[in-house]
Amino acid sequence: MKPLRWGILGASNFAANFMGPAIHAAKGAELAALATTDLNKAAPFQAFAPGLNVHSTYDALLADETVNAVYIPLPNHLHVEWSLKALKAGKHVLCEKPMTMQASEFDQLMAARDASGLLAAEAFMIVHHPQFVRAKKLLSEGAIGNLRHVDAVFSYFNTDQSNIRNQSAAGGGGLPDIGVYTFGSVRYVTGQEPQSVPFAHIDYENGVDTFVQMAATFPGFTYSAVISMRLFNRQEVVFHGDEGVLRMTCPFNAAVHDQAEICLETGGQIRIVERFPGVNHYVLQVEAFGASVAGNTPYACPLEFSQGTQRMMDMTFEAGGRPG
Repeated sequence: MKPLRWGILGASNFAANFMGPAIHAAKGAELAALATTDLNKAAPFQAFAPGLNVHSTYDALLADETVNAVYIPLPNHLHVEWSLKALKAGKHVLCEKPMTMQASEFDQLMAARDASGLLAAEAFMIVHHPQFVRAKKLLSEGAIGNLRHVDAVFSYFNTDQSNIRNQSAAGGGGLPDIGVYTFGSVRYVTGQEPQSVPFAHIDYENGVDTFVQMAATFPGFTYSAVISMRLFNRQEVVFHGDEGVLRMTCPFNAAVHDQAEICLETGGQIRIVERFPGVNHYVLQVEAFGASVAGNTPYACPLEFSQGTQRMMDMTFEAGGRPG
């Protein structure tokens, strides 16, 4: 079977350091093209993919008939526009999160996906990591009894105003950047959707959220989270049941922030730690995408799932208030 030939729209640092190499390393995939308005930014990609075809415009890449799929790491406010253009051009789409800025925007993406018969998805890589597959299985098997509460934290420190995460016009903010993980991870593991967000405290700077503390209710448990771009690096998800606790100590940036681990504590002081060294969830994401394109397996993170995460973010903004 021929490999899925990928093109990347935009030479972002993340694409150069993580997703570009992942596409290059993935089985059944080939990094074939890059579009960048600054051709000097192509050098890091050409270092590991010397045969790369470099286009000077995004439209030129979409017109490249040798490209089957595109990865979109553009600023958040451009995701819907270029995802729709890519689908119209006949390309499968893997777009960075958040794929939209409002949950309702997913409707047009799903309509375009269905009309084209192509695969379109948000790049929510953690659902492909065995750490999360294992956590989901443990909870479904009742490893901690009845789930009663979940805590989730994701923070990093970034005050660089030139960074798009600190620019409201580019769709920046902590919730769009990493709230996707604190919210989506819990929805994935539990299979439940939030009923309400009764509390949200949000700090804003220059129109972007920099600190969020919120609480939500799910059908079977309560939930609390902290998301911030102004705190020291921390990430953790804790599932607390009536018979045990399951703690994920590096759930989001596995092998970068720390080693991915699951710690299960149950009655009788039983403590089991499972580690997942050397797993690259970006590579697994590309391979899973290719397998779904080939019709071998359903994709673990369809647009319908991603819309649910964006809906939870919308609920949080509504509860905490948008910037004045």
